Amino acid sequence: MNPSGHARNPLDPANAPAAAEALQPQALVAQLGSEVASHLSSALERVNTLAATGRIDKAGLRLLREELEQARRAGIVGQQLARLSNGQVQLANERLDLTGLLREALRLRGREIEARGIEVRQLFAAVEVMSDATLLFSLLETLLDWSFAHAISRIDLQIDIQNWPAHGRLASSFAHRPADEAEEPATPAAALDSMDWRLLQQTATVLGLALRRRDSATRTEVLIEFTETLPSRLFDSAAGEAEDVTTQAHNSQPLAGRHVVVLAARREVRNVVRDALRPMGLMIDFVTTLDEAQQLFAGGLPHAVVYEASLGGDRFERLRTELRAEVPGLAFIQIAEQGRAFEVLNLGGRQFASVGRDAIIESLPAALLFELSRHG
Repeated sequence: MNPSGHARNPLDPANAPAAAEALQPQALVAQLGSEVASHLSSALERVNTLAATGRIDKAGLRLLREELEQARRAGIVGQQLARLSNGQVQLANERLDLTGLLREALRLRGREIEARGIEVRQLFAAVEVMSDATLLFSLLETLLDWSFAHAISRIDLQIDIQNWPAHGRLASSFAHRPADEAEEPATPAAALDSMDWRLLQQTATVLGLALRRRDSATRTEVLIEFTETLPSRLFDSAAGEAEDVTTQAHNSQPLAGRHVVVLAARREVRNVVRDALRPMGLMIDFVTTLDEAQQLFAGGLPHAVVYEASLGGDRFERLRTELRAEVPGLAFIQIAEQGRAFEVLNLGGRQFASVGRDAIIESLPAALLFELSRHG
């Protein structure tokens, strides 16, 4: 810490954090195994307790669910790392509003921020960069995942432009333990070098971004620098909105790690949707009724909802309106009762993708990519 007791500004060139060091593949595999095993071991202890006592309270059930979810997330992060490391990711660079993307990522995490009791301070300049839209948004989400996991109370997020050479910069800084514990042994590096951090490193590498980090006894500062920063001007959001969607859908899992809820009453529909989405590396939850969906949404909203048209109606539309009021960018994809069409329908001024039941395997991945691209 500074003698004044205030956190350094990671955007000040004099305080720039050191470049992050890459991890060797063997060490990465070992770390992945360790994280998964740790979460599963904790879950097994709770299951053993349940078996011995025959009882489990709501708090214990919640902790068990969290341990299993953490193990699943570690596995998904491992898959994403493998995909990014194989050198086959094809970037589609375009002009992107970095500031707008980060604000949207924060808005999508509103419930989580509130539940964690974390204050997020934002100091954003308007910055546009050339980058791959899907990977850049994934980078921002991973930065938030990692920051939320370690911040004890507040996260300071900043975006600005370094004048010479001109480039955009994004910084995240937070305390990872209370200031009054500064004299105690430092937090082990492994606690901060989590799988989310490794994914952040690899994503930045693939995007060609400089990633730097500084850890002190109580605080952590991260700086990401964008060399391909553009002069600020209006962004043509309409250009190429749906261009070559089917081709994009088959790129190397561009939506890996996104959370999708599938609302389908019929087992055969759920099975076909599962087969269609399996290669995409998504986090998928299946529910069969609106009541189950509402219970699931109470714990956090997904990136997209795929639903059977037969479950539509007034009640579903009220739920859609409520969810959209909280997260305007939430995507919805309808499974029509029949047909092989993939089309964008317009209902009361609201557009959404619809896929015929006979075209789920061929068209659902493209429809999902299209909707998530439109909504950020």
